[in-house]
Amino acid sequence: MLDLLKKGRDQYGVVAVKAEFEAEGTRPDEFHRLLELAQRADLKVALKIGGCEAVSDLLSTSVYGVDYVIAPMVETAYALTKFVAAKNKTHGSAKQRTEFLFNVETETTLRNLDEMMPIAKAGVDGIVFGRVDFTLSRGLPRTAINDGAITEAVLQVARACVDADLELVVGGAVSIDAVPALEACRAVRLDRFETRKVVFDGAALAAGAIEAGIANAVDFELAWLANKRDYYSRIAQEDAVRIDMMEARLATLAAAAPEPV
Repeated sequence: MLDLLKKGRDQYGVVAVKAEFEAEGTRPDEFHRLLELAQRADLKVALKIGGCEAVSDLLSTSVYGVDYVIAPMVETAYALTKFVAAKNKTHGSAKQRTEFLFNVETETTLRNLDEMMPIAKAGVDGIVFGRVDFTLSRGLPRTAINDGAITEAVLQVARACVDADLELVVGGAVSIDAVPALEACRAVRLDRFETRKVVFDGAALAAGAIEAGIANAVDFELAWLANKRDYYSRIAQEDAVRIDMMEARLATLAAAAPEPV
């Protein structure tokens, strides 16, 4: 896994690894392993917290030293003000090394974007467009993610980010098929794009090796999942011998015990 991350950093424009306390449900021990890999590969760390006002998660990002904090399902101006207030409470309002972004991942958010942008400009660093959830929120199948209508929605957000001088990150089913849509977005604004676990610099699209870069990212995610499976399998089996012994002992005791009167 470390070799794959270093290769991604040196050859394919990888700038960070990513985890989620939200839908992915990353456990603390898993996150510590990911942090170690990121530190050894000299990469940044992006973390999606559990909600717009997940104060405990925000406090944890300070302890972990997270570089990018993303709030999910921020659909209204009110929800965005709650996120800004929460991050100011836990991190202070002064500019610091951690960047704060919120997800645009539903049709509702897109409809409310004009009202939200002044709050975003004053209180956060950028927006992450989650294409999968956005597509599903329109009642479309996941396979429609690269359709022109979805790309136009991303471009609408990209133009808003240009006007507000906010970063734009695009995620959601980033594969080879997504490259044309990402390139269209890059022509307006695209600071980073991401797979489930790996974050690329937007400039990686112009480096001429994006297909190999995405394949490398998929290879890393597969290795990560296999490692996670093996790790918890070892934990599940570490007391198996003692459990068998205790069950046999209990059976012997039960057989030897007198019947109740």
